[in-house]
Amino acid sequence: MTYDPTGHLLLTPVDREAPVRVRRLRQLGFGDRPDPAFDEFAHKLAKVTGAPYSMVNFIDENRQFFAGLHTPTGTHSGADLGATAAASGDVSRFMARDHGYCPHVVVRRKALVLEDVCDYPRFAGNPVVDEIGIRSYLGAPLIDRTGIALGTICVVDTEPRPWGRAGLETIKSLAAELIEQIHRREEGGF
Repeated sequence: MTYDPTGHLLLTPVDREAPVRVRRLRQLGFGDRPDPAFDEFAHKLAKVTGAPYSMVNFIDENRQFFAGLHTPTGTHSGADLGATAAASGDVSRFMARDHGYCPHVVVRRKALVLEDVCDYPRFAGNPVVDEIGIRSYLGAPLIDRTGIALGTICVVDTEPRPWGRAGLETIKSLAAELIEQIHRREEGGF
């Protein structure tokens, strides 16, 4: 964590692994285009958790990319996910690195359960709270066989959600399942 010149805590953690992650993502061919298999996995995340939004998210030094995306309308365009607005104002699958909670999960290398983000001052000030009303988050890191945290899977809601221990175990299990799919794909069997 660092502080800005005005003395406010910056919410996004320093990510020293980002350059290595970017090289690994490029090697795998991930991180810059939508992927139907990841969209399907995001749909599964939403179905299993009952969350309106779910993502397979890869993170580089500056931004997050939703290679897999499910929204309440069932579309994968991201058009109804306001926080994905790129700097240009266009709605896309990209989101700034300082928005949301996935960068925390990647740096911590641990799942994160926020039943109500407003209960946590560190997370309540995140731009996604005010911009699109995100109130709950459940995410887990995607740590591949090389030990690199490639990104996350996550679900979010605009209402507080009692994810509990069951939610934590579910998201961790689903992350392990997706990592196995990624490994099979790398080996040519996906």
